[in-house]
Amino acid sequence: MKTIGLLGGMSWESTVGYYRAINEGVKNALGGLHSAKIVLYSVDFASIEKLQREGDWECTAQILTAAALGVQSAGADFLVICTNTMHKVAPQIEKAIDIPLLHIADATGEALARRGIKKAGLLGTAFTMEQDFYQGRLSRKYGLDVLVPEEEDRAIIHKVIFQELCLGKIESDSKREYLRIIDALAVRGAEAVILGCTEIGMLVNQGDTEARLFDTTAIHAEKAVEYALNQ
Repeated sequence: MKTIGLLGGMSWESTVGYYRAINEGVKNALGGLHSAKIVLYSVDFASIEKLQREGDWECTAQILTAAALGVQSAGADFLVICTNTMHKVAPQIEKAIDIPLLHIADATGEALARRGIKKAGLLGTAFTMEQDFYQGRLSRKYGLDVLVPEEEDRAIIHKVIFQELCLGKIESDSKREYLRIIDALAVRGAEAVILGCTEIGMLVNQGDTEARLFDTTAIHAEKAVEYALNQ
């Protein structure tokens, strides 16, 4: 079994989901008392979030690269960045380390492609929904037509992530808004909706809607388990 390097804390609420899903995946695959071999570096999200708001992505890249190098030095065989948004600086991190990086958009794109999805809605932070680093990768590598919510709805999605979900708050009004936005994407032709922020699965799940949901936390964790157990 390979040792999985997790770069987490963005937010720690969703990193918990990664840790649980990866260990459950290993247990289900190997049985008995087996669990995953993990090296975890959890950053202080407050400093990262401040730099995000200020648009200082270079500084975030420096912080996360240093953390990734620490994970590598601790014995990780590959790296998983436990957040969608900070894959904006994945190229800088990947360039600095000597171990493979499992990109969350690649894991998601592969999952969509396996199921024949050609057009998908995308929920996430404003950075993820509006910038090219994520949806552009899905389009270029996997031929996916990516739909994002209208501007006002993007603002709602972003606000709920940072002011509620990252703080562990689950509000019924916010859930209704998310489900409304998901339905609107389906009306626009989305065959599926990507939960492109690792906290969104805390708020909505497949049992809440007829729209087909792809939870990136679950997909990324499953990919990490597969890679760790592939000898």
